[in-house]
Amino acid sequence: MGITWCDVSLPLHAGMTVWPGDPVFEITPCARMDAGDSCNVSQLRLGTHTGTHIDAPWHFDNTGKRLQQLDTALFFGDALLITCPEVDIIHASDLPATPLPPRILIQTKNAQLPPDAPFQEDFVALAEDAAQYLVEAGVRLVGIDYLSIAPKGQSGPTHRCLLENEVLIIEGLRLGGFSPGIYPFIALPLPLQDADGAPCRAFLGTPKRQGS
Repeated sequence: MGITWCDVSLPLHAGMTVWPGDPVFEITPCARMDAGDSCNVSQLRLGTHTGTHIDAPWHFDNTGKRLQQLDTALFFGDALLITCPEVDIIHASDLPATPLPPRILIQTKNAQLPPDAPFQEDFVALAEDAAQYLVEAGVRLVGIDYLSIAPKGQSGPTHRCLLENEVLIIEGLRLGGFSPGIYPFIALPLPLQDADGAPCRAFLGTPKRQGS
């Protein structure tokens, strides 16, 4: 059966929502054919955690691996999509029973927010006990549908629990409209050297409809 690949990344554009204090996204012209140049060229300005992005361990662990040191095999493979639609913060008791696969994606009521909604202070995220549960379950990659896996003002414990145990984090996924289940998953971060993270393009695979 064929696969239709669904882009679950946030579009990058001027005015998009970013974490408070992070660089805003800018794309500015360097050359334009309309101005007589031979081609169109643009300059980008953005942070390493803009839009859909991956956190490397070095983001919260000063001795942790940087982006180029990650196991790239984790970027491709099946992922279990789970839903936590009613909770304001995800605890271990809200997560499925073990065993769990290496990749977990978490859909929450964050998915109901428009992509360019103003930053939400009370977004749904993982409590430290949920992060510890995933570590003990052998999960290697966890993704969520807002700009942080951890509650605002409490970023340290959840991030450190995951990243110090080399559980990769993908934040800013667009998971609305997908039912719980196992999906082929791809996340491709920019190949930055010595970085704490990078924007990435992410896809979920769904069965291709007959005739499409």
